Amino acid sequence: MLGRDLTALGTERKVVALTFDAGSGNEAVASILRTLAAEGVPGSFFLTGQFVDDFPASARAIAGRYPVGNHTYTHPDLTTLTSSSVRAEIRKAAARITAVTGQDPRPWFRFPFGAVDARTISVVNAECYVPFRWTVDTLGWKGTSGGQSVASVVSRVVSAARPGEIVLMHVGAHPTDHSTLDADALPRMIRELRARGYSFVTLSAVIGPAP
Repeated sequence: MLGRDLTALGTERKVVALTFDAGSGNEAVASILRTLAAEGVPGSFFLTGQFVDDFPASARAIAGRYPVGNHTYTHPDLTTLTSSSVRAEIRKAAARITAVTGQDPRPWFRFPFGAVDARTISVVNAECYVPFRWTVDTLGWKGTSGGQSVASVVSRVVSAARPGEIVLMHVGAHPTDHSTLDADALPRMIRELRARGYSFVTLSAVIGPAP
């Protein structure tokens, strides 16, 4: 998997990985965790170091139940940084995630903004991470003010359903309209995917458990 930014799990099984990025607010964390627990569905979470520092209780609640990955410390576009600065972002985030949650984020990594090139993938790989992109972005982060809705979030995920689908969602609220569309859509999303024969896995389905 060296040199790759994975967009799917690489399986023919009808499984879906629900992934959640935590880079700013924590407004939807409690709702997402309640839904996952109630439905018996796993999730995979990518935390920035700043999120962990700003919301340590939320970070611990997430890591106490589900695998957490590295989303850098400050969420910059890594392609604009020197390789040494990329390493610093990764290592600082890892140190804070481990210190606060007790969980080592390796080998899970997600590039901020999905901004990536061969050089930055190489740096990430050298730090013992595998980068995961996504099969479908719900666009829930655009909020109701950006023309999105619970129905549109569910429709994007279900229409893109395929074996090994990786779904990108977020745990924060929209900064101006304060909507939490991913969290609000999650119960219906799970029901509709199950109705189509899908079950749910963490990202370990592609590369095994974290070392």
